[in-house]
Amino acid sequence: MKYLLKSAKAYMCGTFETVDLLVDDGIVVSISQNISDNDATIIPLKGLVVFPGFTDVHVHLREPGFSYKETVASGTAAAARGGYTTVCTMPNLKPCPDSVEHLKAQLDIIEKDAVIKVLPFGTITVGEFGQTLSDMEGMAPDVVGFSDDGKGVQSEEMMLAAMNKAKALDKIISAHCEDNDLLFGGYIHDGDYAAAHGHKGICSESEWGPIKRDIELAEKSGCKYHVCHISTKESVELIRQAKARGVDVTCETGPHYLTMNDSMLQEEGRFKMNPPIRGEEDRLALIEGILDGTIDMIATDHAPHSAEEKGRGLEKSAMGVVGIETAFAVCYTKLVKTGVITLEKLIELLNSNAKKRFGIGAEIKVGAPADLTVFDLEQQYTVNPEEFLSKGKATPFEGWQLQGRCKLTMVDGQIVYKED
Repeated sequence: MKYLLKSAKAYMCGTFETVDLLVDDGIVVSISQNISDNDATIIPLKGLVVFPGFTDVHVHLREPGFSYKETVASGTAAAARGGYTTVCTMPNLKPCPDSVEHLKAQLDIIEKDAVIKVLPFGTITVGEFGQTLSDMEGMAPDVVGFSDDGKGVQSEEMMLAAMNKAKALDKIISAHCEDNDLLFGGYIHDGDYAAAHGHKGICSESEWGPIKRDIELAEKSGCKYHVCHISTKESVELIRQAKARGVDVTCETGPHYLTMNDSMLQEEGRFKMNPPIRGEEDRLALIEGILDGTIDMIATDHAPHSAEEKGRGLEKSAMGVVGIETAFAVCYTKLVKTGVITLEKLIELLNSNAKKRFGIGAEIKVGAPADLTVFDLEQQYTVNPEEFLSKGKATPFEGWQLQGRCKLTMVDGQIVYKED
């Protein structure tokens, strides 16, 4: 199929330029002014913005094993609606991808049902039990990296062994950092809201303690080390210092950590995720980490659950919220429109830096796959989870007034989402 995207304000090489884009057989074949092609389907884009498709290095698509929460089909449809053309899926599945055989079960579903590009993580340990290394070598050609997401690797010796193996395979360790000995039954941030409402808190050290340990191990092993969903001010400072020393470390945080603090919590499961939304000092430290380059990426940690699992209040609901359909608009509205960061910086965080670190994702240039997304930056809307394409509806952004609506997403030159 051939498409001609007319009068597109396109983000290319770090700047915006109004051009026509000609897409043929999945590839951007021409970028110029006033292109004409009688064989192409014309898509008029005057007044709209074209970005390289976003990349999310941390999502949960729940298949195989938990298709009642989400499927590859529903999750990738939701991602396309959010402007994403590439996602990396976390391995806490059933069976989890800890061997070539188990990984194949996931890859087969992806090949059959995904509407965007899906790159899985393999587990670090067998069953994510933390006892024995997975078949990292066997899985390496087909995974983006290794993670035991949802569980921290508790053993220092096991993590060092994993890092040494990942170093030999030239793969990234993407670590969920959580010290089980410091949890004490907590389920929200150990801050003012927990104290005022009688909830058990999760202390910040349960996150930053393992990060401190892992940075030392990464320094020792020379492994490419990436930290998942950081939420505390101490985590930011540890990673800042490590980068200054030359440690090969990157990290991500999520839209909810950048735009919310624990004073905004309510007694509903849609405010419960792991790590939890922290205090205002932590949020401001994350913003500073974004501004100075300590934090490399914004990832959604899109984690759908059933309505029943999320309907038990803060204490008893499952951990995890959805966010891939709202990530850009939340960040654009709360960070760009308020002058905290530039739009160019937001695209770095949603795409460019993932490409630099993981070698994945999109860019708009002649000869590149036509992986792109179109947004109306002026359109305002209210977040209504019932409109989500994801099976998961639990979002802390429900009812928020946002600006910036995805109108179309294209993967390999095929339209995978178009707003009605």
